[in-house]
Amino acid sequence: MSLTEGVRIKVPASTANLGPGFDTLGMALSLYAWIEMRENDHTAFHLHGEEMKGVPEDKSNLIYKVAQMVFEEAGVTVPELAISMYSEIPLTRGLGSSASAIVGALSAANAMIGSPLPDAKLFDMATGLEKHPDNVGASLFGGFIAAVWDGSHADYIRIAPPANLETLVVIPDFQLSTAKAREALPKAVSLEDAVYNISRSSLLTAALFSGRLDSIHAAMRDRIHQPYRAGLVPGMAEILEEAPNRGALGIALSGAGPTLIAFVERGDNRIEGLRSYLIETMKAKGFSASTLMLRPDSDGVTVLDCDRSISFMDMIRGEVTT
Repeated sequence: MSLTEGVRIKVPASTANLGPGFDTLGMALSLYAWIEMRENDHTAFHLHGEEMKGVPEDKSNLIYKVAQMVFEEAGVTVPELAISMYSEIPLTRGLGSSASAIVGALSAANAMIGSPLPDAKLFDMATGLEKHPDNVGASLFGGFIAAVWDGSHADYIRIAPPANLETLVVIPDFQLSTAKAREALPKAVSLEDAVYNISRSSLLTAALFSGRLDSIHAAMRDRIHQPYRAGLVPGMAEILEEAPNRGALGIALSGAGPTLIAFVERGDNRIEGLRSYLIETMKAKGFSASTLMLRPDSDGVTVLDCDRSISFMDMIRGEVTT
């Protein structure tokens, strides 16, 4: 593939932590961003969609900067790029918008120059930028990810999603930065709370691997981050306790929030009641919210056919079905 042809990629959103697996467990979701990248005589940006408003359109843009990291690592010089992007993933809502941008930029730039960097290297680079492997691992590899990071290298195991598992996410109509959410966390936790989380994280990983949906409720509980962040998301503490009584297999803060994600079994006739409960609880706390039914994404980042006879946005229109 020549540089001038460029590439188009599709990268999924993600959720992280899943309750007890703080900075360790992640899952890819069926909400996407698309990026087109090609060499150009001058750097230009074409950013589409509501989620792209306010994103820089110069060389301070994250996509551009990450692409240059790939080129430098591969010993290639491509200083000027034409970058197009469209995203369904809401910013600063706990659905991995920054991780998807990082993974998308790494994958697009690597594919553009013939994919000299292996996925393991891209994962290390992505984790180094994000500082934790859960979101980027999920967006890169798809499915569920259990991962560790030692400061320079990330190891992971991917788990295929159980066939009947779906998610219902409730997205409050306000943003919550990861930095603010991390400021709410304690500097240390008790041995009792550490054991509580380790045991449930282990149970959740085993439940997902074996498809034991009945074990998810007990496994998704947490003591090391959600209790401290509950004050940042009105209604969260109540929802975490009550949603499992209304059809949720388990429920957790999605990443740093404010989105909450409920695991549900496909076809459960309680899902619509659960949806109404989530919306009404947020409304009672003074916030509007929206909900989405999302499937686990099994593919991770995907390089698409770059047919230049079809415009980038026409390609997107053919992809988006919701």
